[in-house]
Amino acid sequence: MNDATIRIPFGDWAEVVVHWLTTTLGPVFDVLRAIFGGFYDIVYLVLGTPPFWAVIIVLVAIGYWAGRWKLALGTLIGLFVIVSVDQWDNAMKTLALVLVASTIAVLISIPVGIWAARSNTVSSIVKPVLDFMQTMPAFVYLIPALVLFRIGVVPGIVATIIFALAPGVRMTELGIRGVDREVVEAARSFGATPARILRQVQLPLAMPSIMAGVNQVIMLSLSMVVIAGMVGAGGLGADVVQSLNRIDVALGFEAGISVVVLAMILDRMTSAFAKHDRTRRTKREAKTSAEDESVAEKVAQADLELDAANAAARRPSR
Repeated sequence: MNDATIRIPFGDWAEVVVHWLTTTLGPVFDVLRAIFGGFYDIVYLVLGTPPFWAVIIVLVAIGYWAGRWKLALGTLIGLFVIVSVDQWDNAMKTLALVLVASTIAVLISIPVGIWAARSNTVSSIVKPVLDFMQTMPAFVYLIPALVLFRIGVVPGIVATIIFALAPGVRMTELGIRGVDREVVEAARSFGATPARILRQVQLPLAMPSIMAGVNQVIMLSLSMVVIAGMVGAGGLGADVVQSLNRIDVALGFEAGISVVVLAMILDRMTSAFAKHDRTRRTKREAKTSAEDESVAEKVAQADLELDAANAAARRPSR
């Protein structure tokens, strides 16, 4: 390389930061490793211990409750496809990792999105960070995660959380900022506190956008889980990596089709839950509106009766 070339040592700086984190905050990362690993073990215990048919019955029932018989039938067929290619245990490991990573990502992204929606300063700081996180190649997240948390399922969970939480923040901020200002001002004029406005006005109205963000978090988690197989995360990702090393087309296709089935089931279920929530809210609003109209009619009828009584009282007796 030419000595006159200007080179900014970003990589060296990043290495120094990671080295400082591992030497200074090592016990903290050990605690996080134990917490994330514990969550994963619990979820996998629930999904992987019962026989496959029992888990299928539960998931089909959830699908029927969320989206009726079409989603239930699709879930049943998809899960039997996974069983038929002998990928059930790997699929449950992958599903456990996705559920843990998605849950933590949602718990982080929604509060950050709310904070960004309520503060322009926070929004202007968060947006470039999210842009950086979404444009960084997914493989890069594995390197610091591997250094900080060592090999296994935990670095896969951490890398998945970082990779997947951006759409949750963006969609939450977008949804809350999209709430009609007149509605918020009306609630404020009736004396509602900011916390109550957020809980009872902004979050319910922004829920379709928030649920779309949750859906994207789950989908990105599933895509990252396959890459996380390179650091020993196990599940379907491990089979995909193994098929690449061996150039095993059959194993790669079976693991890949299982990932697709899981993605379709999770996508349809989250969409159905979002639709179910909108329908329930619409019914509740219609019921409230009908009750308001009924009360208004009763008040009007009472006013008419009172006017008639007053007129009768003022009428001179014979």
